Amino acid sequence: MTLTPEQLFGFVNMVFWPFVRITALLMASPLFGARTFPVRQRIILGMLVAILISPLLPAVPAIQAFSAEGMLITAQQVVIGVAMGFILQMVFGALVVAGQAIATSMGLGFAATIDPQNGVQVPVISQFFLILATLVFLALNGHLVLIETIVESFYLWPIGAGPLPENLAMHTVTWIAEVFQGALLIALPAVAAILLVNLAFGVMTRAAPQINIFAVGFPITIIAGFIMIMLSLPVFLPQFAALLEAGFLQMLVILE
Repeated sequence: MTLTPEQLFGFVNMVFWPFVRITALLMASPLFGARTFPVRQRIILGMLVAILISPLLPAVPAIQAFSAEGMLITAQQVVIGVAMGFILQMVFGALVVAGQAIATSMGLGFAATIDPQNGVQVPVISQFFLILATLVFLALNGHLVLIETIVESFYLWPIGAGPLPENLAMHTVTWIAEVFQGALLIALPAVAAILLVNLAFGVMTRAAPQINIFAVGFPITIIAGFIMIMLSLPVFLPQFAALLEAGFLQMLVILE
């Protein structure tokens, strides 16, 4: 059995360009793109997924991967993969924003911890939401839906289909507005309840100025915040699931 150079280049292209898009998505996506996820395992995972799905993908152009045109196609795959991963990353970013709003309103804005996924400081409430969201993401088979989405992207925008999609940047930017809307819906119950508590303390201060409102109000506000977080947890799952579903749909919308 002999392989011609054309057949060898065709086999390399059939795996190489899907590998580039998949690895770029894994690098920018949550969970797989975390600093605690080893880079070597990320590359191996991207290669395994590329090899498994390559027979299902549309035909790739007969262009050498390391030619000038091939490098341009490689850059396009990197941009598409990073854009798709960024959209999913923003879904988890909404939880950081929601946790920041709750922590600031209940007086825990100063209590921050290192997020092992991104390596930055976030409030403890945000870290709690991120851990909860990661467990929900895995329980809903989000990692499998992510692979299904990346396979679907090769049909919506095949390799070598031309320049980048016209609305890729616009759809990616407008998605940020929906993310902030989702963050507001998640944080709204706790923030509204803490606002009512602060209004009640304001009335108490006017009625009895001799009360040390800082000594009394600070622990009560924190306790009320934790109680509202506990009571709003049943609402967290459907809101996060809806935001996650919208994120997966947006990952495909940017390619239309």
